[in-house]
Amino acid sequence: MLKTYKYRLFTTKKQTTKLLQTLEECRWLYNHFLEQRKTSWEQDKKGINYHAQAVSIVKLKQDRQSLSDIHSQVLQNVAVRVDLAFKAFFRRVKESKGKVGYPRFKGVGWYDSFTYPQTGFEIKDNGLRLSKIGTIKIKMHRQIEGKIKTCTIRRSATGKWYVSFSCLVETKPLSKSDKTVGIDVGLTSFATFSNGSKIDNPRFFRKDEKDLVKVQRKLSKAEKGTPERKKRRKAVAKVHERISNRRDNFCHQETRKIINQYGVICIEDLSVNQMVHNHCLSKSIHDAAWSQFAQYLSYKAENAGRTLIRVNPAYTSQTCSKCGHREVKKLSDRVHHCSCCNFVCDRDHNASLNILALGTQSLGFTLKAPSNL
Repeated sequence: MLKTYKYRLFTTKKQTTKLLQTLEECRWLYNHFLEQRKTSWEQDKKGINYHAQAVSIVKLKQDRQSLSDIHSQVLQNVAVRVDLAFKAFFRRVKESKGKVGYPRFKGVGWYDSFTYPQTGFEIKDNGLRLSKIGTIKIKMHRQIEGKIKTCTIRRSATGKWYVSFSCLVETKPLSKSDKTVGIDVGLTSFATFSNGSKIDNPRFFRKDEKDLVKVQRKLSKAEKGTPERKKRRKAVAKVHERISNRRDNFCHQETRKIINQYGVICIEDLSVNQMVHNHCLSKSIHDAAWSQFAQYLSYKAENAGRTLIRVNPAYTSQTCSKCGHREVKKLSDRVHHCSCCNFVCDRDHNASLNILALGTQSLGFTLKAPSNL
């Protein structure tokens, strides 16, 4: 399986300049390839594939000498990105779901990463040697395992530089566990387990929202195009970065605890993109990061040899986990009270029991309904 290792880079002023020049050249090439495809279709009704654009890089270097200062495979990867953008566009057109989103040109500052697909990079001691750039100090906080497939350099919104290695590693199954669990995610509690335990909702964005309002207010008052506005924009990015880092760390820690303890994990297959259309709850749903939580659970379960089952979330909150009777509830109804069998429990706990039952049914066995709680 593929595993990603991310490290912080510490660049000198000269190295930062070279990295920014590389990003700018990649941005220019991306926009050139995009314009080439767009013009070809509008004028001649002909498409251009990846191979044709990758081959044209040699001729482009003669007309634009600055491209010669960039590693050839980095430039080829730009053509790959354009090709993937159009493939995704055609897929959305075929599916016809909402806005299809035609690939857009990249403005200044909107192209923030470049990739060495196979060669052009090497790790030596505490340094990362990049072809055409030099050796950059890297903080290796953990050892890389497996075979490195790609090396991606990325600039964050706050101006920090990171490197991500995509590595092909062998799975490391954990010791077998017979424990099963159903997990219902929510807003009151981040997650409720079928055994009755809960994970509190950290609400990282809500906690830092006041700080964000302050820096955004200062940003709006700064005149456009001035150094002061650039400085205040970076302050806004720092708050967003802090929130993102806390949320990322939270998801990593909680998913690791679940993977270490349970052998079969059942979760809801939520369509978060549709749920955020509710303007009253969209901010809280984004803050909860259910998709990120499910993504981390998925790849960690695969690596640990655990079974992750995604079930249809329809009616899991309205169906009684003891007798199967279904009755409509409002979002404000936080207690499940079955009018048929008088079973009473927390709404989210009832949903997690239903999720566990649906998940285990797909494995060919069923669980007994709880006698009492």
